[in-house]
Amino acid sequence: MRAIWKGAVSFGLVSIGVKVYSATEEKDIRFHQVHREDGGRIRYKRTCQVCGEEVTYDDIAKGYDIGGGEMVILTDEDFADLPLSTSHAIDVLEFVPAEQVDPILYNKAYFLEPEGTAAKPYVLLRNALADSERVAIVKVALRQREQLATLRVREGVLLLNTMLWPDEIRTPDFGFLDEDLKVRPPELAMASSLIDSMAGEFEPDAFTDDYRAALQEVIDAKVEGREVVQPAEEEAAPAAAVDLMAALRASVDRARAARGEPTGGGAEPTPISAARSAQKKAAPAKKAPAKKTAEKKAAAKKAEPAKKAAAKQTAEKKAAKAPAKKAAKKTAPRKTA
Repeated sequence: MRAIWKGAVSFGLVSIGVKVYSATEEKDIRFHQVHREDGGRIRYKRTCQVCGEEVTYDDIAKGYDIGGGEMVILTDEDFADLPLSTSHAIDVLEFVPAEQVDPILYNKAYFLEPEGTAAKPYVLLRNALADSERVAIVKVALRQREQLATLRVREGVLLLNTMLWPDEIRTPDFGFLDEDLKVRPPELAMASSLIDSMAGEFEPDAFTDDYRAALQEVIDAKVEGREVVQPAEEEAAPAAAVDLMAALRASVDRARAARGEPTGGGAEPTPISAARSAQKKAAPAKKAPAKKTAEKKAAAKKAEPAKKAAAKQTAEKKAAKAPAKKAAKKTAPRKTA
């Protein structure tokens, strides 16, 4: 590693000479812009918008746009007059509990190495920080900018974490924060069960950058002139859940199955699941009246032929009695005046 900064940690009246190294590095695969036809690198010229001339880095200054087409130009001499531009001190301001520092404030991380004879006071500060279980709040000027930072111990080395200033943190302003959204206790209990089923110990080495690995495979295949092996497709993300409880329950079952634990039947019933089970059990009882109605219809159909036969016999009897009545009327004696 190459030191990017040298200075001293000011700890009360104690000064600890240190070298600063970048603690992290990006592993992204970088590309050049090239001409598609012949692979030639694309170069950009630095030209002045006013005169159109190409300029070198020595002729470039920093400008601050104040609006209305006006620009304030700052030179290296202007920055040299600032009080902290050349200061190589890490000033310890106070020591605070680590949990009081919101992680959103952290920006970049740097390792500090003791320089020369500063090893003993360096170890003294390191051990004192570790014993106090606190972090040091410091101010440091890196790259012509004053920054707030913390000092803490990591694997026996002092780690400098530069921080954003509080006014650089945006305030979330979203509509749902003003809505009165209610979460039912069964839903919260099921969500908590899902969290418990997916709980574990964080091991950073267990996670890999799959996209970078796949991209590197494509590049290697291009170099070697072989066919690219397509990676296995991951399971598609489920659509937006309509039934939140059902989605949570399915998620719990999947998490338990991944751990080799029993799913489904072993879960305790929630008020919603119990109500649904009761409805399913009561469903056959509701179908009983329909069965009786069907039996009545069948009995009615069986009775129809008997009714028709009885009606036919009645009609035949009436027809037989009609001639007898007519004959009786003919033979009956007429009354005389």
